[in-house]
Amino acid sequence: MDTQNGALDIVIVGAGPAGLACAISAQQNGLSYLVIDKGCLVNSIFHFPTNVTLFSTADLLEIGGVPFIIASEKPNRLELVNYYRGVARHYNLKLHLYEKVKEIRGRKGWFEIHTEKATYVSRNVVLATGQYDQPRRLGVPGEDLPKVSHYYTEGHPYFGRKVAVIGGKNSAVETALDLYRHGAEVTLIHRGAELGRSVKYWIRPDLENRIKEGAIRALFNTVVKEIRETDLIVQTAGSGEQTLANDFVFAMTGYTIDAPFLRRLGVEIDPDGTPRHNPNTLETNVPGLYIAGVVTAGDDGGKVFIENSRNHGTKITGHILNGAN
Repeated sequence: MDTQNGALDIVIVGAGPAGLACAISAQQNGLSYLVIDKGCLVNSIFHFPTNVTLFSTADLLEIGGVPFIIASEKPNRLELVNYYRGVARHYNLKLHLYEKVKEIRGRKGWFEIHTEKATYVSRNVVLATGQYDQPRRLGVPGEDLPKVSHYYTEGHPYFGRKVAVIGGKNSAVETALDLYRHGAEVTLIHRGAELGRSVKYWIRPDLENRIKEGAIRALFNTVVKEIRETDLIVQTAGSGEQTLANDFVFAMTGYTIDAPFLRRLGVEIDPDGTPRHNPNTLETNVPGLYIAGVVTAGDDGGKVFIENSRNHGTKITGHILNGAN
């Protein structure tokens, strides 16, 4: 499909795996497209913890029919970044990286996508923006102190430091274990009575054993009330408040979609936090505006992974092509 009046068929916002899959499908079906991302290629994956191992096997992370071949069953962060870079190179995808989208206006057939650098016109827009840029905040005093982070990369800088990890799912568990192995004094704080059921089966026993032997302190049924320069105030159910000496905090409490941005575009958000869309076509209640990847799950990002969203591009381009005939 050729461009008319300078309009593209699809502008895809987000250069993660879902966005790349959309671009590949568009290219394979003769649709003109452009992928725009405010960061680097697969920016969220690039910012994963340095030593993380993915839950999915390599074959389930493949997109565009490009084989993902590694020596082990499950890839690590570096292998995954290298793979998607290879996919982008293989298809010579049209990417505008480090270009932030500031505003989207218009309607189906004529959307204007305004970025920091230019304005693009497209008949359709796909939002594959994920959740990683929107951490779920604690909402407590001191959360914005420099010693607090919602992201974790590696443990070396925290050797010999008192570090609190807040959360009870995979990211919190992996962070706690990596910090411990790098010599940090780790306290895991979780509001639940036990670790989340989704914690990877091969790392759960590791953390449970570290807790049993006292190498990692765990406070369950506990919430953080305040973060201060040199300590934390926490409250444990049935035990009242206590003060913990502390140097650094990692709030691994998950992430959420940018709901305000979606609402500005006219997308309705259901009570469960899910953007309103047709699951068969991924078109939102705004005609011509689609969502792809983890953003389709709303606040429950754990339901959508690369492996069950890599077909989103096919759904979207199929609907666009059917509408053009």
